Amino acid sequence: MGAAQQPTYPDASALDLAVDRLRTSPPLVFAGECDDLKSKIADVVRGEAFILQGGDCAETFAGVTADNVRNKLRVLLQMAVVLTYAGSVPVVKLGRIAGQYAKPRSSDFETRDGVTLPAYRGDAVNGYDFTEASRIPDPQRLVDVYNNSAATLNLVRAFTTGGYADLRQVHTWNTDFVRSSPAGRRYEKMAAEIEKALEFMTAIGADPKEFHGVDFYNSHEALVLEYEHALTRIDSRTNAPYDVSAHMVWIGERTRQLSGAHVELLSHIQNPIGVKLGPTTSPDDALALAAKLNPANEAGRLTFITRFGAGKIREGLPPLLEKAKAEGLNVAWICDPMHGNTFEATSGYKTRSFDDVIDEVQGFFDAHRSVGTWPGGLHVELTGDDVTECVGGGEMLSDEDLNQRYESVCDPRLNRVQSLEMAFLVADMLAAGRTRA
Repeated sequence: MGAAQQPTYPDASALDLAVDRLRTSPPLVFAGECDDLKSKIADVVRGEAFILQGGDCAETFAGVTADNVRNKLRVLLQMAVVLTYAGSVPVVKLGRIAGQYAKPRSSDFETRDGVTLPAYRGDAVNGYDFTEASRIPDPQRLVDVYNNSAATLNLVRAFTTGGYADLRQVHTWNTDFVRSSPAGRRYEKMAAEIEKALEFMTAIGADPKEFHGVDFYNSHEALVLEYEHALTRIDSRTNAPYDVSAHMVWIGERTRQLSGAHVELLSHIQNPIGVKLGPTTSPDDALALAAKLNPANEAGRLTFITRFGAGKIREGLPPLLEKAKAEGLNVAWICDPMHGNTFEATSGYKTRSFDDVIDEVQGFFDAHRSVGTWPGGLHVELTGDDVTECVGGGEMLSDEDLNQRYESVCDPRLNRVQSLEMAFLVADMLAAGRTRA
């Protein structure tokens, strides 16, 4: 089987030049960092930690600014603190960031007012503007992906090690528009408790390094194979191949064919990898993917990211969990409650209901507890801004509100208030499970 969801470049020589440039570019991440993340995901496999993976549906080159990167990081830090403190579990922080520039599409073309052009496949491939020139796939954009990912990672590392991620900043992460919401007020109360605990720790002479920074990793869907191939390197320590474009890469629902090129590539690299599993996935499909992608059954190597939809997860997920448990698979299970719950609002906007998103997460927890397996994490499309893209939540956003600040170039994202509200609800689910255990 060939490679699905690949752009068709009109200029082969321009593609060769871009790929040659990428092959000689320094790594964006290091193999040792990938190994560190793999060991943390192994903790998730054992039921000792929880993954928070989040970020934009599709990053844009224009969005690579200090403010945008800080805002996304801030909401992830807030959510992680809530999950850690209220859920009483260590959290592996994994950004959907610094590489999420390509998107699979259900159709190769888009038609507007009788005009048909190639579909927008993300800034990695072509432009969002609906013009013939903008929609031509341009391989130079792959070099732009690399450069923008490098700039984003540089900012993330500066924020996470330079004091911004210090736990003593826990109050300052709560901006005014969040603080005025019910979730924001609950966060303020929790932040005050954390601050008091930190003062006590300082008073007795305890000041561990974990208070002053965080381990933060990046990930994206490994979609455009020319880019991922060009950034695969042989590690000098182990002589093994790593994809140095990100700490973790995943295969999407549309590209997880067992004999497909995406599964073949990821079966050879040593990074921790993920696979999206939708409602058409059978237990045997999951076992076959695990055998291909993780033949040594190494804990931390493979993560299954389930995206069933709120109405299908309670029926569809348990058979997969039961089969994997019976076979002794070492796999982390995390929930993507976004992609199975998208619909078109009466206003014409693509949206998601906050209630549906939470219902799928609850169904994910219910399924795991019925089988006796660990609900290992959450994969969410979110933004650090005050957008209006998903309906519902504590702000009670309606269809009529969507046009106020609908800024996504692809799928609707949770805004900061909705993201924080989700963190508290999921923390309650985690705490309830530990109480029953």
